[in-house]
Amino acid sequence: MELREYLIIKLQGPMQAWGKETFEGLRPAELFPGRSALLGLLGACLGIDRTDKEAQQALAGSVAFAVRVDQQGIKMTDYHTVKDARVAYQGLKSHDTIQTWREYWQDAIFTVAIGSLVQAEVTLSEIKLALKKPIYTPFLGRRSCPLTRPLLANRVAAENAVAALNQDGVVARIYSEEYSEDAIPLRKRDVPIIHQSRQFSSRIVYMSRAKGETHVSE
Repeated sequence: MELREYLIIKLQGPMQAWGKETFEGLRPAELFPGRSALLGLLGACLGIDRTDKEAQQALAGSVAFAVRVDQQGIKMTDYHTVKDARVAYQGLKSHDTIQTWREYWQDAIFTVAIGSLVQAEVTLSEIKLALKKPIYTPFLGRRSCPLTRPLLANRVAAENAVAALNQDGVVARIYSEEYSEDAIPLRKRDVPIIHQSRQFSSRIVYMSRAKGETHVSE
């Protein structure tokens, strides 16, 4: 089988915030960084502006991800108040100040394999350079969540994303966009619709359990 190239990045810090489907009140933490979050992370490194929809679309059509949960961490909840909440929040008739609860992972560690899609407009070489010298400061989901190590860990060749992640010998749960017969398919609504603000579509990720793991809460 022909080998493919992957960039391996590490997401490690005192706190991380990878959001699930939500509205204003509760911002729950997803078990792993989703596609929207990872595209945002790479976009920051590449210097893609939030208003540059063409560049965002080019990046989204260039990469696929697989995420390994090296250390899930401990979940914590932080309390906030937010001004000018969206009108639809719990039937509000006008913008108002609301209470929110935002979840974070403490001391979590994730390893991500970034693969290149067919006819990619943004190459792995460009992404590698951006990871080493980011234009905008990358963070782990929210600006209050800094990194404690460089993002880029390695560039490897492997048959698939799971094999790429397995090269360092760490055995842990993996969520991959690449199909695998032995994995469990899960539907996640975390694909940004580039030209519609705060709108997302669904994708299937394939979960490979770590050896000896019998249950994962989704």
